[in-house]
Amino acid sequence: MKHYTISSVVTAALLATTSPALATTSSDDPEILVKDGKFFGEVRFRYEDVEQSGFASDADAHTVRTNFGFKTGVYKDFQALAEAQIVQNLSDENFNSTTNGNTAFPVVADPDVTEMNELWISWAGLPQTKIKVGRQKMNIDNQRFVGTVGWRQNDQTFDAVQITNSSIENLNLLYSYVGNVNRIQGDDHPLGDLDSEVHIANASYKFADWLKLTGYGYWLDIDEAPALSNMTYGLRATGSVPINNTGWTFFYEAEGAKQEDDGNNTASYDDDYYHIVPGIKGHGFTFKAGYEVLGGNGTNAFQTPLATAHKFNGWADVFLSTPAAGLEDAYVSASYKVSGTDTFLDGTKFAATYHDFDSDSTTVGDFGDELDLSIGKSFILPDAGQPFKKVNVLLKYGDYDGDTAAGVDASREKLWLQIAVPF
Repeated sequence: MKHYTISSVVTAALLATTSPALATTSSDDPEILVKDGKFFGEVRFRYEDVEQSGFASDADAHTVRTNFGFKTGVYKDFQALAEAQIVQNLSDENFNSTTNGNTAFPVVADPDVTEMNELWISWAGLPQTKIKVGRQKMNIDNQRFVGTVGWRQNDQTFDAVQITNSSIENLNLLYSYVGNVNRIQGDDHPLGDLDSEVHIANASYKFADWLKLTGYGYWLDIDEAPALSNMTYGLRATGSVPINNTGWTFFYEAEGAKQEDDGNNTASYDDDYYHIVPGIKGHGFTFKAGYEVLGGNGTNAFQTPLATAHKFNGWADVFLSTPAAGLEDAYVSASYKVSGTDTFLDGTKFAATYHDFDSDSTTVGDFGDELDLSIGKSFILPDAGQPFKKVNVLLKYGDYDGDTAAGVDASREKLWLQIAVPF
């Protein structure tokens, strides 16, 4: 940890010892750290096939991710967690992992890594407040700006200090300072470990089920990638309303933000972002439509470098970075989870999404379209005393058809088979 992390631990410890009136002691027995502790983990295998225009060979990756960790019990409002993560390729490396040098193949960004995924200590001695220091996962709101990129085998984690407070009813406050970003490419990639000064501020207030407002600000100063340094501030509204007694519920998301260059970024730009998503759900079905715009001026565009980008703008991952001309994504999606049939199909979820992409500039044309499909199911295992209680199986497909005249790959198809066993 860097000096700011160490000093934060000391500060938290001093608060715990010098402010007994504010603290709520959870246990005076240090053995509770182990007695109430819990081992956890997951083994996740994935096969990924990529067929991409411009490559003579397809990419084929067989990787397995193993996570195992321990979370302590709570002693005098302190708690800690340690988690290791190992990602290993199981076959010939017929893919570009971003670190193996196999650039003749399309990218499958799952390099071999062995690392400490999480290592943090928290203190909750102040009323409705928690301070967490160390390497940690952070998924904020819908992960559009800050997330763990949980789809990839190697998590994105943050060496950070995070403070959360919920002492006012319906109001949640969050502040975090990030000194280093551990990206999915791992330490062997030149941009896999980003020394940074990142400030995150997020405040949400729930007025009612139909309205929750969230205001946020993200200030990114990234040494190794100055072009990613920016300042973003915005407002997000979410909510849901039952539709009479029909069993259906209307829900929505509406968000707008503005971004400017910041920190060591030598560019000068000012771009807008907005995203509107109405939908309905009920009887196992979910239907929604969305329109997301990331502005661009032809030279610079609205970027979200710390996001879980795979969740947005298509599973084929063509738009992990916003094109200089910006991006408009109009999409519709439908999903259905089977239940009540008393058959093998119960619990199976089918999903489909169609994207129509365009630039945000009048001088650049159509960016193409994409179809995404998935089917997934969890299988509960017989309880024979083993730590493995279920198996999660997912089959997923993404088909992007683009326009080379707009500077985007003409085609890209991806197929995944994933089997995960948590414990």
